[in-house]
Amino acid sequence: MIVKLDGSKRGRGPTSKTSSRGFTTPAFDAEDLDHGLAATRQWLLDQQRDDGHWVGELEGDTILESEFVLLLTSLGREDDPVVAKLCNYLLEQRLPDGGWAIYPGGPFDLSASVKAYFALKLVGVDPDHPEMVRVRQRILDAGGAQSSNSYTRFYLALLGQMSYDDCPYVPPELIFLPTHLGLSIYDMSSWTRTMVVPLAILSVLRPVRHLPAEKGIAELFRPDLPPPSRRTEETWSWANVFVACDRLMKWAHRIVPKVVRRPGLAAAHRWMVEHFDRSEGLGAIFPAMVYSVFALRALGYADDHPLVRQALQQLEDLMIEEHDSVRVQPCVSPTWDSAIAMIALADSGLPADDPRMVQAARWLLDREIRTPGDWQRRRPGLEPTGWAFEYRNDFYPDIDDTAMVLLALGRTSLTRFPEGQAVTDRAVAWLLAMQNRDGGWAAFDVDIDNQLLTKVPFADHNAILDPSCADITARILEILGTLGYRADHPAVARGLEYLWSTQEPEGCWYGRWGVNYIYGTWQVLLGLQAIDFPMDHPSVQRAADWLESVQQDDGGWGESCQSYDDPAWMGKGVTTASQTAWAVNGLIAAGRAHSASVRRGVSFLLRTQNPDGTWDEPQFTGTGFPKVFYLRYHLYRIYFPLMALARYRSALAVPAPSRLHAGALACGIPADPRPLDM
Repeated sequence: MIVKLDGSKRGRGPTSKTSSRGFTTPAFDAEDLDHGLAATRQWLLDQQRDDGHWVGELEGDTILESEFVLLLTSLGREDDPVVAKLCNYLLEQRLPDGGWAIYPGGPFDLSASVKAYFALKLVGVDPDHPEMVRVRQRILDAGGAQSSNSYTRFYLALLGQMSYDDCPYVPPELIFLPTHLGLSIYDMSSWTRTMVVPLAILSVLRPVRHLPAEKGIAELFRPDLPPPSRRTEETWSWANVFVACDRLMKWAHRIVPKVVRRPGLAAAHRWMVEHFDRSEGLGAIFPAMVYSVFALRALGYADDHPLVRQALQQLEDLMIEEHDSVRVQPCVSPTWDSAIAMIALADSGLPADDPRMVQAARWLLDREIRTPGDWQRRRPGLEPTGWAFEYRNDFYPDIDDTAMVLLALGRTSLTRFPEGQAVTDRAVAWLLAMQNRDGGWAAFDVDIDNQLLTKVPFADHNAILDPSCADITARILEILGTLGYRADHPAVARGLEYLWSTQEPEGCWYGRWGVNYIYGTWQVLLGLQAIDFPMDHPSVQRAADWLESVQQDDGGWGESCQSYDDPAWMGKGVTTASQTAWAVNGLIAAGRAHSASVRRGVSFLLRTQNPDGTWDEPQFTGTGFPKVFYLRYHLYRIYFPLMALARYRSALAVPAPSRLHAGALACGIPADPRPLDM
């Protein structure tokens, strides 16, 4: 065993710094800008795969490594050499004061720490080691293992550390509920759907692998505290109704003959297996893929059955090994990375007919989804199209990815040919049909917004719904605007109404899929610019003012994931290249390309750029589930800064305004009249 507790790398703990204003404008010239652009463009071109696409590592937190260890343990493979390497990675990421966080610099997280402690104990780490003692005490102080979230408690039940009665009950009969009731699996977000179906199988069959006592984690439980309940103090509430239903279903599980449960179990089994088709694992995301292995085993599939072997191989494909450690990706992001890389390269001056751009466009065109998916439950008869985030996930074309792909294809010469025009027409029709009733757009489905579902006991992952969000809505406006749609189009008008209704009092927008208000505000400004919305409008300039107000002393921008939990962190955090690029691009879109704030942001990017054209960015600036799961896209630190430098260079060709911004006057603040010395 190669797991070591002593001498391991500790988790990072960045601190945040807010701006005190009164900057001096750093000096750089056009040559510096061109050199920085050229270096990053070449680096990004060098990363293009032989078939034309890009894919960077997608990094999540340590729950992935911990859960993989627990999965292998359930299969009796805890002695597999990869388990020790997974645990080495866990040790590298632990907090200096004990435990694990869900993003670099974040606070102690109970569920992540319980699973990591369990994984380390399974590979033989001494529970009396001072580091383990410290983690154990933090877990107990936080309420003990029984206070973990519901998805963690399922793992503990699978390995015999607690009863299934202490987990939320997920009835497989949900699969029979019609959508008009608002409680079916098709009323849940697509990612929840792919997790709930295998968990329903586990709720009925209740498989357990019993471990020797010395491998268990009885010491992490507090007998003085019950498992968490979503019951409220109110006399009547929907949360209390669902808690009562949960208890009733657990009671019925013990007395109802199994033959009564067979139809629901069979339907869940069939649904799961059918959704393995045309996908790199169930939902092509790690949690659902892991649960599907547990469910297959519970259903009696042998380890050497093709479905089990395939599911395990798809999980192993997410592993990245370096030296004596292994980390796990939550999924892969080739479509997303390829589209944004193409946009950045086009912005930097790569011609539309460059062979590398054409090859990338061909790669994307080949991955258009032309087969049915779950989204058709709400849009029957609509012609299938769209793109998935991953290499293959045909049941779940992604609205956001589809828009980004269209933006990328529009920067190539292929759109001038009938094939490209047909794809664009088909995808735009699909996007327009996927607009929600509130005027916004979501990630995968339409009108998945029944707040009642947030009260069910297994909804504590904070993502059971897929409602409209400002960032995706604005990206749809961006592609529509690029194609000539304007505010007088009904879909655009409704999208604008949604955006105005969600603007924060400070002037910014919440970012659902990127951290956080910087991400949301940047994307809205780009969307508004694309539809030729008047960028001197007071509401637009308020957003630009907010971006300038959170610029930091070093000229960059940064925002911590903590802003999802605490509004005081809005726009605050360690400065990063990707978030600085978002802010710079947002301000350029708002008409402030010639401002000192943008120049300082560009200077930050050039000053912090590595000689090879890259930037260092250990922070997580991507969002999976707000408050629960965050991401580090390893290419965000490359293509977004390239985009910002390129758009800034293009903006320099436009003379600086000779008068104060109309929007600035409307907001009662002075604009920066200083011209750029370039």
